[in-house]
Amino acid sequence: MKVLIDACVLFPTVLRRIVLGAAGAGAFTPLWSARILEEWARAADRNGVEARPEVALLRADWPDAEVAVRHTTPTRLSLPDPDDLHVLAAAIDGGADEVLTLNLKDFPTQALSAEGLIRRHPDEFLLEVFHDGAVDLLAIVRDIHADAQRMAGVDLALRAVLKKSRLPRLGKALDDGAG
Repeated sequence: MKVLIDACVLFPTVLRRIVLGAAGAGAFTPLWSARILEEWARAADRNGVEARPEVALLRADWPDAEVAVRHTTPTRLSLPDPDDLHVLAAAIDGGADEVLTLNLKDFPTQALSAEGLIRRHPDEFLLEVFHDGAVDLLAIVRDIHADAQRMAGVDLALRAVLKKSRLPRLGKALDDGAG
């Protein structure tokens, strides 16, 4: 399954690392466009984080993930926010099955289904990956959580970290499943 990842999923870091950890373990094939990576870098810059080195690493780690969007694709599309047309166009031109975004209202189900696409919130998507069991998502999340604690220099509650990363249902499921 191919999943186009919107910029809002690439920043913040914990969310990005969990999503890409699942992809790295074989849960799905990630896709993005150069414009999506640029949006991520700009969002990170606005928050005082330098993302350009991470963008370069992402491109090196996933050399086939970047989709070249045809000039004509966005011109035939319609979304509530015209600034999101490039995301839908990248999903179409990349042959994606799903669009992973936090901005569900900007990607109406009808507009995506007309293109054979499904839009998903990362919490819903990762919860499904966890319950499917084909990927050890708990191990991935535990590693990322340990890194976050090391960087913060303090203990951080896993569920709180996931809630802050907009993954509250996954946090509850992992809490229940890890107990």
